[in-house]
Amino acid sequence: MLRIGLAILHLLALGIGLGAVWARARALGELPLDRNSVRRAFAADGWWGFAAVLWIGTGFWRLLAGTEKATSYYLANHLFLAKMGFLVAILLLELWPALTLIRWRRLAARSGASWTPDASLAARIRAISYVEAALVIAMVCAAASMARGVGARASR
Repeated sequence: MLRIGLAILHLLALGIGLGAVWARARALGELPLDRNSVRRAFAADGWWGFAAVLWIGTGFWRLLAGTEKATSYYLANHLFLAKMGFLVAILLLELWPALTLIRWRRLAARSGASWTPDASLAARIRAISYVEAALVIAMVCAAASMARGVGARASR
């Protein structure tokens, strides 16, 4: 039952995360960019963070606990290594947007209605968000291929 529960949570996290990062990008692309748009981006960013914690947590649990296959199987699979490369790319790309949105949340809370978001920074976060969405899709493609035995090294 644990195996199925972890798999379900892992897949749900992927769906939530993809939807959230896409929604964040769309909210930050609204013109004119106003507080309501940024509020929607903040909400989507919160879901993106929740999904990341769930996704990474269940992924590591599945990897290290051997609920699906032995850890050695994954570490010898080139598609798994590609998936982990995509994940690292997402995490590195997310550093600046996460810090920027944290700063914006604080500024918005302190400044009230007088605060306006920087549209050029919002455009950069939007572009990064779309790249991250594409990387999530690449991870799903790698996972679907792995589930069908692609990427595993042949036994000798």
